[in-house]
Amino acid sequence: MYIQGFVIPVPAEKKDAYLAVADRFDSWLMEHGATEVVEAWEERVEDGKQTDFRRAVAAVEGEKIVFSWVIWPDRETAEAAEKAMEGDPIMAEMGEMPFDGKRMIWGCFAPILERGR
Repeated sequence: MYIQGFVIPVPAEKKDAYLAVADRFDSWLMEHGATEVVEAWEERVEDGKQTDFRRAVAAVEGEKIVFSWVIWPDRETAEAAEKAMEGDPIMAEMGEMPFDGKRMIWGCFAPILERGR
């Protein structure tokens, strides 16, 4: 298993637009080998004393936090999908993103402990 995680500030009024883009892009990810994709919309994100989700993405008043992850069977499949994305017209087809991509944070992770499922 290989995991990509994302934290994205999205204007609250653009929730439906975000969901439409995510639905299209997440379907593409599944077609390219992802085994699971989750898009989670903020319900309770508390301010921390030193850092928190909002500060991590410089969220401003009126923005909600999206916490998202993609599960891949392995790193090779994830990297092959990233490479396939470079020449794929899907990004242009989705149009303008309903969030500021410069403030999105993301990373790739190898599990060190897993329970459940």
